[in-house]
Amino acid sequence: MTNGIVNKFSKDVLMYLILKLPIKSILRFKSISKSLYNLMQSSTFINIHLNHTTCTKDEIILFKRSIKGHNEFRSIMSFLSSYHDNDDFYHVSPDLDVPHLTSTTSCIFHRFIGPCRGLILLTDKVETVIFNPATRNYRLLQPSPYDSPLGFHRSINGVAFGFDSISNDYKIIRLAEVRGEPPFYCYTVIQWRVEIYELSIDSWRDVNHGDLPLPYVNWYPCAELFYKGASHWFGNGRSIEMLAFDVSTETFRKIKMPHTCHSKDRKCYALVVLNEYLTLVCYPYPGCKIDPAIDFMEIWVMKEYGVIESWTNIHIIPPLVIESPLAVWRNHILFLQSISGHLISCDLNSHEVKELNLDGWPESLRVTIFTEGLTLISKEIQHNSTQLQ
Repeated sequence: MTNGIVNKFSKDVLMYLILKLPIKSILRFKSISKSLYNLMQSSTFINIHLNHTTCTKDEIILFKRSIKGHNEFRSIMSFLSSYHDNDDFYHVSPDLDVPHLTSTTSCIFHRFIGPCRGLILLTDKVETVIFNPATRNYRLLQPSPYDSPLGFHRSINGVAFGFDSISNDYKIIRLAEVRGEPPFYCYTVIQWRVEIYELSIDSWRDVNHGDLPLPYVNWYPCAELFYKGASHWFGNGRSIEMLAFDVSTETFRKIKMPHTCHSKDRKCYALVVLNEYLTLVCYPYPGCKIDPAIDFMEIWVMKEYGVIESWTNIHIIPPLVIESPLAVWRNHILFLQSISGHLISCDLNSHEVKELNLDGWPESLRVTIFTEGLTLISKEIQHNSTQLQ
């Protein structure tokens, strides 16, 4: 398509034609003319394209695993799909190394949070990377500047990534617990602070939540979810509950779990979205002896968000020995990681379980399901972004 032919079409016709192209072709079209480049860099086109590619058939699996080398771990991202829902998976594009995150045994604590409007957050609580898996552009963020005063210890208990629809900006949230250290250590000396990063201004700020009684946030491989404008974690206070943080109003609220969830049920938890519902996966604690009579995997959906009475148990899956759930693909394939580090798929309709020919270091597997988008990693600071080759 030459520049002369491009000029013969109206902007709306061009947009309609380009939206039908695969994203690799769209990226190549940027170099044809300045008018095409400006069109495809516009927020209008990016938002239309994002909404145009949100059906499940367009979903791609981002599979991360870590492999032990001689002196360090190598973490790899694979981009996968399948012609049939639970058949052999093929590589959509070449594998990539995970940029900047730790290459030690701490790779089992890597977090892949998202996607959120085309972007994914990669973090190990020290380094933080925002990544567009479609364009391969990423940005290593400046570290949080906040530390604890002398005599206190600051620990990051929860991380989240979301989009503020009011300010039209991406935010990263880190929940920090500040406690006294010896000789001042005391369980009653505690302060909760919230670190917030705003992508548009490339800046962190620290919000003091003082004596607000927040529960201790438990970390699971599939437990940090942005849904309905809020980030969600699992908290352990007087009871097991969900902690939600509205990224626009920057306020907390608590969401009760189903009545069967309690601190002595020998269960771990995961959060996913299934058929657009907030979905809770309850599974036996890894490593515990499985009792076939009681240790089922349960899947609950919240039919009306925020209404506790709307929790509905939709699946009871026979006992499985797993490390954790990872993600849901095409609304009925649940990906899990085994204790030994193999990727497993479970069909929620038939309960058929398959061990896939994909594996890594035990506990290092992560899966994120995304649709390709052209989201920019902030126009103001885009010149500092990098592209993975």
